[in-house]
Amino acid sequence: MFSKRMLAYLLSVGLMSSAARAGVNYEEPPINYSTTAPENVVSRLQERMTAGNTGLEWDARHGYLPSLLRALDVPVSSQVLAFSKTSLQDDKIGPKTPRAIYFNDDVHIGYVQRGVLEIAAADPRLGMVYYTLEQTADSPPLFQRRTNNCLTCHGAARTRNVPGLLVRSVFPDSDGQPVIAAGSFLTTPSSPLSQRWGGWYVTGKHGDQLHLGNFSLSERKKPKQIENAQGQNVLDLSNRFDVNQYLSPHSDIVALMVLEHQASAYNLMTQGSFEVRYAQHILEQSTGDGIAVADQQLQQAVARSADLIAAGFLYANEVRLTGPIRGTSTFASEFSARGSQTTQGQSLREFDLQTRVFRYPCSYLIQSSYYQKLPKKLRDAVEQRMRDAVAGVKPIDGQHALTQEERTAILGFLAGR
Repeated sequence: MFSKRMLAYLLSVGLMSSAARAGVNYEEPPINYSTTAPENVVSRLQERMTAGNTGLEWDARHGYLPSLLRALDVPVSSQVLAFSKTSLQDDKIGPKTPRAIYFNDDVHIGYVQRGVLEIAAADPRLGMVYYTLEQTADSPPLFQRRTNNCLTCHGAARTRNVPGLLVRSVFPDSDGQPVIAAGSFLTTPSSPLSQRWGGWYVTGKHGDQLHLGNFSLSERKKPKQIENAQGQNVLDLSNRFDVNQYLSPHSDIVALMVLEHQASAYNLMTQGSFEVRYAQHILEQSTGDGIAVADQQLQQAVARSADLIAAGFLYANEVRLTGPIRGTSTFASEFSARGSQTTQGQSLREFDLQTRVFRYPCSYLIQSSYYQKLPKKLRDAVEQRMRDAVAGVKPIDGQHALTQEERTAILGFLAGR
């Protein structure tokens, strides 16, 4: 016999198309998003601060930001700048006062002048967990967890209906307000460069490959043609706003491309984790004839999620570059120096930046603590799916052709993970 809850689940995963599915309700068991205590780099930092084992230092110009970056090992070189009003603090954001975002594998930090710090921390049980930190020296720093006001955008269709990350490209007016009539784009590694970075500052060289960065509309209507010659191959932003108000004068194009992959990959991993855990929960609640059906649905959830994650990790459908990309900061070298290498000196963080972003088409996030804490059934299925795709046994749609050297390297990364 089937419970009403199990029937609802079976309908959602078995009888509805993937396009129509609304996803797992992450406020219900086994996720219980809003009521489950977080376990991530920010919650652990708060515990150490509360115990008096560490603290954050106040900086007269940037508040707690420099100390927080150091405490969480987030490089200043990861800074990217968004001037569109697409944030919780949009009243403080604009072309003269862009929002700075800093990130590493585990956490993303937003800084707005005269505003609060916004933080999204990767939590293996909960997906992204959102916090704010008041920028005042009058009281001890305390991370405040945020749910509903962040999940309106960061827990809906654009983030695969899980608490996730969102990178958007919009058409901003001269004040940074998105012009709704002009449309917008959800930016992923498969997005053409011509649709990327609307509402963002972008520094770097990219030849004749065009993008929407460093650009605003003169009128609040959809343009017939984009004239953004002054926004291409920009190396210096000091004539656009006061760069001295920020920790770095850059909004590095390479950092932006890495952030886009990271956001997409985290959303895929969280979606897969939630669906597999929910299917496992339904199986554990099942009795009688329902056990076999629920077990089948679990296997389907594992296989479906593994396909999606494997495709993301192998950069399937990644847009090919038509010329070299070069950033303006030290981000590329600092990013490459992080993480582990093989005995041959190979690293998943090594950049290509000629025809694609990374040297090896296998995501560095397969080495992340977040991935390691996914359900084991899901991890095993992801890695087997990747092996099959790389070996040519069962290619993934959109997978780019691999050389033998690349195949050997990727299989070596998977074996040594």
